[in-house]
Amino acid sequence: MTGTPGAAELAELAAAVAAEAAELLASRHGRVRVVQTKSSPTDVVTEMDEAAEQLIRRRILAARPGDAILGEEGGQTGAGASVRWIVDPLDGTVNYLYGLPQWSVSIAAEVAGRVVAGVVNAPMQRSVFTATLGGGAWQQSDWLASPQRLACNDGVPLADALVATGFGYAASRRAVQGEVVAALLPQVRDIRRAGSAAVDLCSLASGQVDAYYERGLHDWDLAAGGLIAREAGARVGGLRGEPAGTTMALAAAPGLFAELHDLLVSLAADRPDGAGD
Repeated sequence: MTGTPGAAELAELAAAVAAEAAELLASRHGRVRVVQTKSSPTDVVTEMDEAAEQLIRRRILAARPGDAILGEEGGQTGAGASVRWIVDPLDGTVNYLYGLPQWSVSIAAEVAGRVVAGVVNAPMQRSVFTATLGGGAWQQSDWLASPQRLACNDGVPLADALVATGFGYAASRRAVQGEVVAALLPQVRDIRRAGSAAVDLCSLASGQVDAYYERGLHDWDLAAGGLIAREAGARVGGLRGEPAGTTMALAAAPGLFAELHDLLVSLAADRPDGAGD
């Protein structure tokens, strides 16, 4: 397969590869060993993170040998390609390690610097989320007769919002994030912490939460889930007009986005915390 394909073709390949990786991971769910740590002793990599990424790389390059791949575990490979794949082979590693269900395989395809296709496969939740640029966001689950088009909750004021978030691994970052969430909690309906950014973004897209914010996310955390959220009607960005990224990622329907954005700015949620980004 050569040249630059359409978004639907890329999404089809991503879905097939993510399904195979999810099956591999599910076969060892809760029965793995830690092979290394990254930013802190609690930021772990299991043998299955590495095995799943290796599988994903092999399958993508077998189908499209000239493409570039950015993976959480293996970094960037390939240069000058028209298509770059952005891969988180196991988003929610700690959940996976403990046998909790909130983890996923996240694969996105980027063309000319723009994400055009994304798939998040959450096998223990029996759901696959997909999106193509301009083609909407969709969920296929065991309990759905056919794929269901997603739309995020709209018209929800901040005081009534169920807000998802996550926390970093460095103690200095957690301290600041704890202060922010403590100030936020009295001003919203409640807080949810699932432990997988990709799952949180899909929960936003499907209306299971009203908003999501987190500091410290990387391209592989955001690429597929961010497209799914946007195609479901959410605004996805950072603070003060910046794009979503390591400093801050925020997603919600436009009106709620503005309210939560202003509150996070007033709380200096992106202030220096000694952890780096």
